[in-house]
Amino acid sequence: MRFLNVDCHVHSDYSDGDDALLAMVEAGAAAHLDVMVMTDHLTLPRAMDPAADVSVAERALPFYKADVVAADHMSRAKGGPEVVLGFECDWYPGCEDKIERWSAGAKVRLGSVHWIDHGWMDDPEDLSLWEELGADELWRRYVDAWCAACESPVNFDVMAHPDLARRFEAEGWKATIDLVPLYDRMAEAARSTGRRIEISTAGLRKPFGDYYPALPLLERFFRAEVPVTIGSDAHRARDVGAGLESARAYAAKVGYRTQEVPHTDGSWETCAL
Repeated sequence: MRFLNVDCHVHSDYSDGDDALLAMVEAGAAAHLDVMVMTDHLTLPRAMDPAADVSVAERALPFYKADVVAADHMSRAKGGPEVVLGFECDWYPGCEDKIERWSAGAKVRLGSVHWIDHGWMDDPEDLSLWEELGADELWRRYVDAWCAACESPVNFDVMAHPDLARRFEAEGWKATIDLVPLYDRMAEAARSTGRRIEISTAGLRKPFGDYYPALPLLERFFRAEVPVTIGSDAHRARDVGAGLESARAYAAKVGYRTQEVPHTDGSWETCAL
């Protein structure tokens, strides 16, 4: 079984990233990646993203897809990483047909939940949803939505940053309820629906300073035999590949010995950590 240095979650300025797609690919080469997956946020309904500030505008989808394929050819010609076409696809009620249409041709679909009921749960400039619901109720609704996403007919290859509800813990929005029953639900949902989950290093760059998922949740995923991918969720070139080595050690700490790796032909490979 071979080892590949892989970043399965990267954004460019096609959606909410800061840097151009080619700059992200060049950063992947500098980080000695073997494989990187471009996962810009898939197009969202206007009610959720009126000005296409956080997702790829529908009119830009053909250009994004073509540019990722071209970047892959250029990168490999220079001895750089394999660049896989993907999207981070938000789950929300009624999303299935839209995701299928807008993500056509993608080799990787990251499933994620950012939208709860009627608002964004991870916008640092707008915490009104947290103020309205409180951390405990937001956690409950987040897990409801996350499990619904797992059970969705959408072909989510990986569930990204599974416990995103930790996002504002350091700002005082930490759950007071026992999260273990919610963790158990998430592990069972991923197991029963055959989903992979992501170990994300993005939280290391947030004020709470930890991986997604938290150790107790990752332990439950491991016991449920849920496979893992590893990604940086980089939105800037300097963050491509950030923390991957430590994330692999984090996975090994709970017993994982392998990671799942996608390729441009749509296949998945089980590789050594």
